[in-house]
Amino acid sequence: MKQGKFIISADPLAAAQDRPSPPEAQPALEDALDAGPDAELRPFVIEAAQHGERLDRALAALVPEFSRSYLQQLVEAGAVTLQGAPANRSSQKVKAGDRGEIELRPTPQSQAFRPEPMALPIVYEDEHLLVIDKPAGLVVHPAPGNWSGTLLNGLLARDSRVSLLPRAGIVHRLDKDTSGLMVVARTRAVMDALVQRIGAREVARQYVALAHRSWGGAAVRHVQAPIGRDPRNRLRMAVVESGKPASTAFELLQGNERGCWVRATLGTGRTHQIRVHMAHIGHPLVSDELYGGAQAAGLVRQGLHAYRLAFEHPATGKALEFHAPLPADLRHALGLWGLRYNDFEWLESHALG
Repeated sequence: MKQGKFIISADPLAAAQDRPSPPEAQPALEDALDAGPDAELRPFVIEAAQHGERLDRALAALVPEFSRSYLQQLVEAGAVTLQGAPANRSSQKVKAGDRGEIELRPTPQSQAFRPEPMALPIVYEDEHLLVIDKPAGLVVHPAPGNWSGTLLNGLLARDSRVSLLPRAGIVHRLDKDTSGLMVVARTRAVMDALVQRIGAREVARQYVALAHRSWGGAAVRHVQAPIGRDPRNRLRMAVVESGKPASTAFELLQGNERGCWVRATLGTGRTHQIRVHMAHIGHPLVSDELYGGAQAAGLVRQGLHAYRLAFEHPATGKALEFHAPLPADLRHALGLWGLRYNDFEWLESHALG
């Protein structure tokens, strides 16, 4: 794809009801939005100010990021315990010092799905879709531990129409500490089309990564190894026989005795796929402590950046291609390790296949 090519500036900041997908879209959506854990167990203690209150009122004061109606639903669903026993009525009275736990589940009723104005780095925009250069540290979708301040919250504040779309139009994710390009739909038709194309491998997504250890063997390696939840640590993913098929192509760009600078091309879109596959072949990403990497080269987040995104516009048919410049922290890390960042022209002229 060479039409509609966009190279964005270093700081392209712009000012700042989940409806189920049709059944035929679900397998592709599952691949595009491979989800992590879906609940958070949060302990609470009733304070003196809540003594004698109804349980739902007390919970609303203790867990203010959720609506009272949503908390009532959790009580009715058996997701709240009080003094070691299930709380079965929202109207039951509580006493100061009572202890309990609440299982917070991301649902459309949760106020996690609320507008929060924020500056979003918009690379491209039309009436059908957005392309965003996500900074490291921005969570894409509300999840346990990150119920607000996410890209979804920012999208809802930016355009109220996306409240009618599942996940506010988000069709694929980047990890919190991964930077780079994402496409977001603004209409249901375009969202469904993008989901299907991601599932059919018709959206090109390429990354650059900084990893530990000198690269050995062939300069190009195709990894096909199934990925699933790590049975020893459910916060991690791992290569497991029972996992979903996953394929990634890795290409050495530069390397030395300290580490390697590689390009990764996704064949599938599993949770943490590049991080898991790189660790699997003995090259965990720099500062990716979850998968065996150590902090180095001044990086405090995993050395992964989604630098290229290319696809055919679902509404216009135009071929679009976007490149996101390397963030300053990764440029600095490369310099400390004596590696050179390969610009877009070099990367394109040395593209796989």
